[in-house]
Amino acid sequence: MAAISESLLETYTNSDALGLAGLVKRGEVSPAELVEAAITVIERLNPELNAVVHRLYDMARTQAATVDKNAPFAGVPYLLKELASSWKGAPNTNSCRYLKDFVADSDSEVVRRIKAAGLVLVGKSNAPENGWSITTEPKLYGTTKNPWKQGITPGGSSGGAAAAIASRMVPIAEASDGAGSIRVPASCCGIVGLKPSRGRVSLAPFGDYWYGGAYFLCCSRTVRDTAVYLDAVAGALPGDAYTPPVPTDSWLNLSARAPKKLRIGFTITPPNGTAIDPEVKATVLSTVAALERLGHAIEEHDMPLDADAVWRTYTDMTCVQTAATFDFLETLVGRPVTTNDVEPLTWAIIQRGRATGGIKHISDVEQLRLIGRDIAGDLNAYDIFITPTLTQLPRPLGYYDMSETDLDRYNAKWGDAVFNFPFNISGLPAISLPLGQSAGGVPIGVQLVGRYGDEATVLALSSQLEGEMPWKDRRPAL
Repeated sequence: MAAISESLLETYTNSDALGLAGLVKRGEVSPAELVEAAITVIERLNPELNAVVHRLYDMARTQAATVDKNAPFAGVPYLLKELASSWKGAPNTNSCRYLKDFVADSDSEVVRRIKAAGLVLVGKSNAPENGWSITTEPKLYGTTKNPWKQGITPGGSSGGAAAAIASRMVPIAEASDGAGSIRVPASCCGIVGLKPSRGRVSLAPFGDYWYGGAYFLCCSRTVRDTAVYLDAVAGALPGDAYTPPVPTDSWLNLSARAPKKLRIGFTITPPNGTAIDPEVKATVLSTVAALERLGHAIEEHDMPLDADAVWRTYTDMTCVQTAATFDFLETLVGRPVTTNDVEPLTWAIIQRGRATGGIKHISDVEQLRLIGRDIAGDLNAYDIFITPTLTQLPRPLGYYDMSETDLDRYNAKWGDAVFNFPFNISGLPAISLPLGQSAGGVPIGVQLVGRYGDEATVLALSSQLEGEMPWKDRRPAL
């Protein structure tokens, strides 16, 4: 194909996903041209950032020729995360040496919906091994860099997706979240990341994972893109374990409606007793002040949660499910997993899971159910609850090290994300918005949490903040 003009590249990198889809629908650009623009930007920037670990350009060119130009994201280039979701014909390794040769032989349910929405797969984004890190430094594919500043993490586990979006390789990409893995990289890279309500997006062909603690959606640069993506992929299948209430209008329309006067709670006190960075604290307080100016009722409220104890219980539960997953994978690989097949931390997780008895495991699950109820009940008085996304600015690369063999010592470093995992446990929707920057130019995210099933209010207030504290013109100086 002929070289893409710099004017098209400028349009591509300045537009969100809906903006690009609009160009396709009006016939101003073709899906094929958008694919070539994405390829050009990826080839220019990825050698520095390592956000894209599988470049699937031929697949994208073939798919672009078949796109429904009336689809909501018609022809928009897209990345799938290298974790769990299956796109037929694409690698499916979970960033793990044990699965390094695996290629998906079918589409998962969410991928079927992604294709129907018109998104075109140009590659797969980097992720830590099995997603168990809030940085993105897998041994199999190497480290993803943060486009805003050298030497700091882009977050994880959706760090490849976040770095690619922030650097304008693609406007939108898949992200998933078991303890902050959508919201953490959104904060580190200055983009939008919504973890939806439990059960909002079907996990099929899986029945469940982490007892409703694992969620799939996207990261993007605009609230409206996130709303339309939710419209495209949301919906339970008959028999799914969790079925949140469904609104009568689209999330795009609901996100565009100015919210009524809301009762908003907020906290700047981490529930594990640790310190909070002064610039993070200032960003949350400036957000609260903006909301007060907009007429909302504001109240400070600290979460009565023994976060360290809850984190240990959640970790023990996930270890059992991880061990069970590897037992299943052994039937596909044809041999047992060994210490040479996985990173040391993953091996420690598997071993702890295998050593955990059934009675302890089901007791952990019951305890998490009760804690989740307590969290939701504690915050139910508020239409929205606001927290920092991370208590600290992005850590240096290497800070979260999966070569660690002591699982408890490794997990203690997750305290930066102490405001994330409670909402995986409770099932409440939570979004990270890029509402601040440090003096050194590093993004700072603020988290908005809604009631169960009420993404509409979360998105509507997010749109209001997007207008009041805009971030669209911020971009890393690559």
